[in-house]
Amino acid sequence: MYLKMNIHGFALDSIAQRPVVLLKDADEANTIPIWINSSDTLYIVAELVRHDAAAKSDRKDLLSALLGHLDAEVAEIVIEDMKDGLFDASVGVLLDGETVLLPVRIPEALVLALKHSLPVMVADHLLNKIAKSNGDTDERFTDADARRFVDFLENLDPADLGKYPM
Repeated sequence: MYLKMNIHGFALDSIAQRPVVLLKDADEANTIPIWINSSDTLYIVAELVRHDAAAKSDRKDLLSALLGHLDAEVAEIVIEDMKDGLFDASVGVLLDGETVLLPVRIPEALVLALKHSLPVMVADHLLNKIAKSNGDTDERFTDADARRFVDFLENLDPADLGKYPM
């Protein structure tokens, strides 16, 4: 079963210093954060700017032209699973009365959802999986992370912290 969600907005995670896309359901009872890297952010922004420019002219982007030529349309955006913090997304293309699911990267799925004003269908089991990974912090940190933190603390110069009254 799937939960119908919409792209609520984009933000900058102040702790991770990474862009994050927020998906929310209609009741705003469930939120799924999707952290993206800077190159994915640039891709999304460039695609949306290009989409706006194309809307003002009679030219179409390659995908829109191809879908129009094949008499096909984007029918759905689906997020099926999450493995190692990465989402598995698919785009459902309606072709000859049949929906064909094509695996895509998450930024491509988000761009298509925005371009075609489609909701993002999220597998129900993902909500539990995301809640579990957010609630259990031990799973998110590796030994390498712990070593980096210890190195940071060992190399920390108290003079860099400034003077604070006790």
